Amino acid sequence: MRVAMVSAVARAGRVNEDFAGAVPMAAVVVDGAGIPGAGSVCRHGVAWYATRLGGSLLSLLALMPDSDLPALLAEAIVRVTDDHRDTCDIASRISPSATVAVLRVSAGRADYLVLGDSTVVLDRVGSAPLVVNDPREVVVSRSYLPALAAAGQGTEEYQRVLDELRGNRNEPGGFWVAKDDPRAAYEALTGSCPVAELDSAALLSNGAGRIVDDFRLAGWPEVLAVLAASGPAAVIDRVRAAEADRGVTADDATIAHCTELGRPVRSPGPAR
Repeated sequence: MRVAMVSAVARAGRVNEDFAGAVPMAAVVVDGAGIPGAGSVCRHGVAWYATRLGGSLLSLLALMPDSDLPALLAEAIVRVTDDHRDTCDIASRISPSATVAVLRVSAGRADYLVLGDSTVVLDRVGSAPLVVNDPREVVVSRSYLPALAAAGQGTEEYQRVLDELRGNRNEPGGFWVAKDDPRAAYEALTGSCPVAELDSAALLSNGAGRIVDDFRLAGWPEVLAVLAASGPAAVIDRVRAAEADRGVTADDATIAHCTELGRPVRSPGPAR
């Protein structure tokens, strides 16, 4: 398949905490997540975690193309956790974590995985797009909003409620992200469909997906049309404009647009 990728940092002078990469049969987007104070428990940082996780996952996808996606993600989580187990407090609630989106094309099928609030959109031939995202963090967080508002930001009660909210991460009945526990990978949303039913697919970090989810600037069919006509940068440009117009803090935004799904890659002919 052919993959066009754009990853835009939230603002100049800041490190991009998203990761995007591809191998011939798969694409990955990782959206790193940090909590204030994380530097006190992990010396590497969120960008390091996201890049390490994404790189490990891509390597595993290339080396073990027939393995289940959750198993590959679990192994990638183990590897990145081992990389900083001896130097950082990996079990701390505020240590780096990430959400993950994967698309793999193999043997005439497209397999996908979503863990956390990243999104996979499958552009189905003659049908509405299949949008795969994980609402669990949003649902859990909304249940705490009244208590947070009543406590008032900056108070001890606010911090207590916030800590309670964060305690739902990677717990039954809560929400799931890649962090230090490989079991989270088996809580990911997964599925598969025939490649012949797809025109294209897109993987988006949360910062890019807000064009639909937060700003309501377009529906997913329109986003797919813009990707096909102008590429990922055009979608991210619209997100940045909306952030500026509405006074919303910018977020790292990443899109991998996958086309020509299932087509064999032609090797170059002999040099002449």
